[in-house]
Amino acid sequence: MVNNVGLKKIEFDGYTIEGYSRAAVQTCWRIPELKLGFDLGAQPWEFMGTPVWFVSHMHLDHCAALPVYVARRRMMKMDPPVIYLPKKSVDPFYAILKLFSSLDRGRLPVELIGIEPGEEIELSRELVVTTAKAFHTVPAMSFLVWDRRKKLRPEFADLPGDQLRNLKMQGTEISREVRMPLVGYLGDSSPRGLDENPDMYLARILITEMTFLSPDHRKEIIHKNGHMHLDDYVERADRFQNEIIVAGHLSTRYNRKQAIRFVERAFPDWMNNRLNLFV
Repeated sequence: MVNNVGLKKIEFDGYTIEGYSRAAVQTCWRIPELKLGFDLGAQPWEFMGTPVWFVSHMHLDHCAALPVYVARRRMMKMDPPVIYLPKKSVDPFYAILKLFSSLDRGRLPVELIGIEPGEEIELSRELVVTTAKAFHTVPAMSFLVWDRRKKLRPEFADLPGDQLRNLKMQGTEISREVRMPLVGYLGDSSPRGLDENPDMYLARILITEMTFLSPDHRKEIIHKNGHMHLDDYVERADRFQNEIIVAGHLSTRYNRKQAIRFVERAFPDWMNNRLNLFV
């Protein structure tokens, strides 16, 4: 296997969360079991098999590797990927791909689908993705992946199978849709991106940004620039119902030892061992 980009990964209840994120450097995440990823600031070779991606915003550290990913898929004779990205970026990015294609002298087949906050995307019978506004210096979105199941309505719970079958044949809706927020992906955002989309706090897996850590960095400036501070997590600690929290996008101001020291001061138990710092 070609190992061309440094990655970290953790396992959680049958899911693999892998990627890496550093502010102004690269951001790229995926969950292979769901066959989807978030942001393409880098394109690890092993990520090439993931066919669907959601791009939160168009800063280069979140989208620069999109042409590389498309070209590699074409080179390996894979199906064209599907990329969801901010609606106003679709035509400009097709133009960028056309220029790359003229330089590369190869086709770059891809389906770019423009999206906006407040939309719902059906990926399969079991998976639905909803979009919400994130609060950054450019138009940005967060994403929630929902696990969708059909369950029998309570009023029919005690009926035998033949009666249920008859009701269904008569056109009676005997089941109801139940959704559970499975994965939340914040991208780059001030705390409003969480506070105004409270289901993010309930997702089993939360992938989020924690760009600034030092108490010397002023939160009002950080929030204005569309980012979060470690203190924002401290202030909201009781809201996080997530089973696992993956925090990345740390500023390059901090090395690994500094980052761990700041977080351990704020959360000695690492939020009851739920918080994972990708640094």
